[in-house]
Amino acid sequence: MHRVPAMFALSNRTTLKTRIPFERIKDAILGKKYDLSLVLMGDTLATGLNKTHKGRKGPTDVLSFPLDRHEGEIFINVRRAERDAKSFGHTPRQHIAFLYIHSCLHLAGFEHGEDMEKREDALLQKFI
Repeated sequence: MHRVPAMFALSNRTTLKTRIPFERIKDAILGKKYDLSLVLMGDTLATGLNKTHKGRKGPTDVLSFPLDRHEGEIFINVRRAERDAKSFGHTPRQHIAFLYIHSCLHLAGFEHGEDMEKREDALLQKFI
């Protein structure tokens, strides 16, 4: 089977102007051969996706979907991240990056726990 070169696609459905190195973070966690689609969204789309995929009400902060071993999608609710940042001790930019790192680690097979938290902290410090 011939595999096309991996790609990173960003769809920003918000007014956020970001300087987060999304593709470099993806490469560090998932590798250069991983195909990743990232959508930055607001509350309306986040609420619909949360209801459809998780059966929950209200706008979620982030959703990640592994499509296969080498491909996935991440949806980050920028508005919720901006509201939640302070309670995590982050700036809005740091919190968006944190949610992205967290989701990439899930796509890489990590589960919540101490090892994942250490990796999140190290990667956040490295890239932000």
